[in-house]
Amino acid sequence: MAKKIKKLFVLDTNVILHDFNCIYHFQENDIVIPIVALEELDHFKKGNEMINYHAREFARELDKIAGDNLFNGGIKLGKDHGKLRIETGKPFSKEMLESFAEKSPDHRILAIANYLHKSNPDRPVILISKDINLRMKAKSLGLTAQDYLSDKVQDIDILKKEIEIISDIDDSNIQQMYEKHEGLSVKELKIKPFANQFFIIKGNKSSALGRYDRATETIRRIEKLKTYGIEPRNSEQTFSLDALLRPEIQLVSLTGKAGTGKTLLALAAALQQEANFQQILLARPIVALSNRDLGFLPGDVNEKIGPYMQPLFDNLSVIKNKFKSSSKEYQHIEEMQRTDRLVITPLAYIRGRSLSNVFFIVDEAQNLSPHEIKTIITRAGEGSKFVFTGDIQQIDHPYLDMKSNGLSYLSDKMHGQEIFAHINLVKGERSYLAELASNLL
Repeated sequence: MAKKIKKLFVLDTNVILHDFNCIYHFQENDIVIPIVALEELDHFKKGNEMINYHAREFARELDKIAGDNLFNGGIKLGKDHGKLRIETGKPFSKEMLESFAEKSPDHRILAIANYLHKSNPDRPVILISKDINLRMKAKSLGLTAQDYLSDKVQDIDILKKEIEIISDIDDSNIQQMYEKHEGLSVKELKIKPFANQFFIIKGNKSSALGRYDRATETIRRIEKLKTYGIEPRNSEQTFSLDALLRPEIQLVSLTGKAGTGKTLLALAAALQQEANFQQILLARPIVALSNRDLGFLPGDVNEKIGPYMQPLFDNLSVIKNKFKSSSKEYQHIEEMQRTDRLVITPLAYIRGRSLSNVFFIVDEAQNLSPHEIKTIITRAGEGSKFVFTGDIQQIDHPYLDMKSNGLSYLSDKMHGQEIFAHINLVKGERSYLAELASNLL
């Protein structure tokens, strides 16, 4: 039997910043870190963002395994893993000089990958980068280049299959769901649903909305509930509120395009249950326009972050405007804001906290990496509920896509868990104009 040839993976800096444990995700294959990547990581070590944390953690991990062999043959990473080595700078080949005059960090990494490709003719050399342009440049030189696939969702369509339609049910059975609140037996229906799966049940003359209850192995009817002034307008919103209001469901992800009501429903559900929690936190990551840092904006820190947080305040205003300013509901929201029981803040400002007895809503979660999502959830203390909302088709982060963002990753990995529910909202309810624009433009 022929010996399996080990691949040689060259890692771009953005892969390390995306996942500081990436070196342990290439099985028995060998890994090369370009010296240029270490230079670039130095620029990211200072700061409070997740990207800075990843740079520091990778430096610490490298320090643990450091030795002279890192620059000479490599160091074994452990059982069932290959070797890790650092490759110093290499001269540009003739074809690189003809195509890439600027000696940028990307091109210097490309030069190292090109050198390894030519000096290892019997071995697959693959450049791993989150940067599409760099991958295209590599392919123009005849190099193999791939995205970092370790945390990518394989079947993105599974996120759209959380709601199932069951047709041709006897109307008398549906009537029993309304009158006696008895569920439909999944054994009699001959289906195998997963925990907290939602159903639209249709008979000849009647219909009902249901959720699979694993404890009773039945599909139980869901009631359409008005929640802190917000009334669901379609089945998806009804399912969302059901999941958001159920105390046994501690983690919820809501996906869908703009205008489907994701954040509004989450906030209304949080306010409805505020007596059960010490605090409601509503946060979102700040992804600056065109990747420009917030420092270029005028004003103090509050003025800088204000435009990014405004959509969250807009959702709160929608709920407040459901009540008169003299009403107890309106006054209660005002009091919660004054006493910091209801806080709207950038996500970076609450990183590192232990979040106990908190209803925590993370908006625009599609702009978080899988590792960032994991870091947030692992902060959950007793009595907390976490809700992640976002549109996986509208990603502002330069190195994330529909399959590699944290919201998709979360929804895929937690699928079928008893404390988790996911709903993909499709129908826009903001206005006919907004819905038309979302579909056509």
